[in-house]
Amino acid sequence: MKRIFDLIMAICLLCFLSLPLFIIALMVKLSSKGPVLYRSDRVGKDNKIFKMSKFRTMRIDTPPVATHLFKDADQYLTPIGSFLRKFSLDELPQLFNIISGDMTFVGPRPALFNQDDLIQLRTKKNVHKLIPGVTGWAQINGRDELPIPTKVDFDAYYLKHKSLFLDTKIMLITLGKVIKKEGVEH
Repeated sequence: MKRIFDLIMAICLLCFLSLPLFIIALMVKLSSKGPVLYRSDRVGKDNKIFKMSKFRTMRIDTPPVATHLFKDADQYLTPIGSFLRKFSLDELPQLFNIISGDMTFVGPRPALFNQDDLIQLRTKKNVHKLIPGVTGWAQINGRDELPIPTKVDFDAYYLKHKSLFLDTKIMLITLGKVIKKEGVEH
């Protein structure tokens, strides 16, 4: 049921957002050197690596680490990177990851391939059995401000309590946070 919802919703959103997606892609291409999409190695279900797509918001010479680990991430942002992140528009290409089955709308946020501590804790608590999501319980409860053990506790809570009701609640809260630009780093 969740997979069918994901497919229908992702395809509908891609159709509805096709013009904005094209405009954003054009803005990314015209404002900085490099590809339109940034595809990073992420940890998916059962700890399998997949390529997660985002509109590129950082320069092409940016080291492959989580943004919150930089002393000054702003130095790596492209001219429109801050705008795209502020409104979470950089996340829109993940609709293609949902269609391919690598991601879902709601689940634990996929770890970077080199976040060993996060991957190990999630594996210990069986969170690695979930398909990663665009948003999740940890994202609406603190996002990157959360220490890793707390983030994994939120992910484990989601694993234990996942339901259509909880997914709907998470998506609605996420939408509210995006509109208010809450918890956005740049």
